[in-house]
Amino acid sequence: MQVSISDYARVWQLREDFLVFGAPVIGESDIAEVVDTLRSGWIGFGPKCQRLEADFAAYLGRPTEHAVAVSSCTAALHLSLVASDVKPGDEVITTPLTFAATVNAIMMTGAIPVFVDIDPATQNIDAAAIAAAVTVRTRAVIPVHMAGRLCDIAAIRAVAARYDLSVIEDAAHAVEAAEGGVRVGATSPFACFSFYATKNMTTGDGGMLLVRDGVAAERVRRLRFHGMSRDAWARYGATGFRHYEIVEPGFKYSLTDMQAALGLHQLRRLDSNLAIRESLWAAYDALLRPLNGIRTPQRPPDSARHARHLYTVEIVPEELGLSRDEVLNGLTERRVGTGVHFKPVHLHPYYRDRYGFREGMFPHAEHVGQTTLSLPLSGGLTLGDVRNVVGALNDIASSVPRKSISLDEPRHAVLSIGGAR
Repeated sequence: MQVSISDYARVWQLREDFLVFGAPVIGESDIAEVVDTLRSGWIGFGPKCQRLEADFAAYLGRPTEHAVAVSSCTAALHLSLVASDVKPGDEVITTPLTFAATVNAIMMTGAIPVFVDIDPATQNIDAAAIAAAVTVRTRAVIPVHMAGRLCDIAAIRAVAARYDLSVIEDAAHAVEAAEGGVRVGATSPFACFSFYATKNMTTGDGGMLLVRDGVAAERVRRLRFHGMSRDAWARYGATGFRHYEIVEPGFKYSLTDMQAALGLHQLRRLDSNLAIRESLWAAYDALLRPLNGIRTPQRPPDSARHARHLYTVEIVPEELGLSRDEVLNGLTERRVGTGVHFKPVHLHPYYRDRYGFREGMFPHAEHVGQTTLSLPLSGGLTLGDVRNVVGALNDIASSVPRKSISLDEPRHAVLSIGGAR
């Protein structure tokens, strides 16, 4: 994307509204589909959930019967671990740079989370370091595709094959992602997706589990409905009541048709919304490049399709003269919402105290957790919104004593201007 100085030669102004971080994009077709569901008389798990499963599987080039709609990505992770026969006392390897749900799902099985530090360039788990963390109790590895960039799944699967481990991809950020034309989750036993309100597609809350093996897929379908041999639609649908049996104890992890109705149209707009986010990402890159002390995300390889879920920037206090939290607070004061992804899990009090983690154990993840913040990025944003965010950052930088900032000419001309909405 070509960006000229004249495109942004405007004086930054404080927004009248607050730019919500991660606001969902809801269209009239979404609303109409939800209303249709309400009027149908069937709002629980039913035909629209089945349509969403089929459409989602088709989007990722997978057989329809291998997509299982669930109540959250956390539920998908838990079901994957259960289907992988992870038992109490087993170990599951994952990254400390993730949301707590990844680790909570491990603990729900009674297993023990084992962390491997990240590659600082990609913020994904360091695939080369996984083998060193494997013990006789290790049963699975959960790579998290951070911000929408795929982990090195080929390397991770090679380690998993060597030690007979299940690979469960946490793809909450990465539904559109691919590497060399291979879609996310295509080579692993399980891939887990999130449809939370801030994700690239949303059902308000909810998720999807892709299962490579048909037998395992049938099992997790039962487990999401208490271990019942028939789901609610099969028992109470148009064919009339059908008796069921409990095959094994399960959970209440089903999606509803009200949620699926929203997801049907969200899914159809995934690629067009990704194109919007790609253009906004390029604008962020171009506008932020001149500002010392704010480092933009590493460019993915040309062979990769990045899902562009989070635009995370690193704040360098030694160059900018401000800490990450000072910048975050400054953006809030200027009516720009932000996020932090994430405080490393091992530094949260519960996990730290339970497992004896301590600061310094995973320095790369800790550095990211202390220095990065996520700027607004969604298919509902405009170039004017991006200009305003960058203008706010420039305004924050300008508030620092001049000796704290190093600006090179002629790039200073770009920094001294901000985009108004």
